[in-house]
Amino acid sequence: MAVVWGERHHGHHLAPLQAAHESIDWRPEVPRTDRVRVKEHTCDCRATFYELCQAGGLMFVRRTHRRRGAVIVHESPWARSRQVEELWLRLLIGSAR
Repeated sequence: MAVVWGERHHGHHLAPLQAAHESIDWRPEVPRTDRVRVKEHTCDCRATFYELCQAGGLMFVRRTHRRRGAVIVHESPWARSRQVEELWLRLLIGSAR
């Protein structure tokens, strides 16, 4: 896939939420470090989008919700890479939200 300048790059789209799904322990965003690396993201064409983030040797998922001009940001618990990468996959396939 070639990227053309001026075109918007879309991220992943989430699969529909499964009936039996895990509830993620979303917490208010707390600035813990000056730098956060976004490794992957879902498409921001929806009101709520997600980012797989890494900082300080740990990873977390950031959830951003836009509604009527307000932006609300939450984070999953910060944990080791493998745990959060597995959570990210569950989020993408609809078995966690």
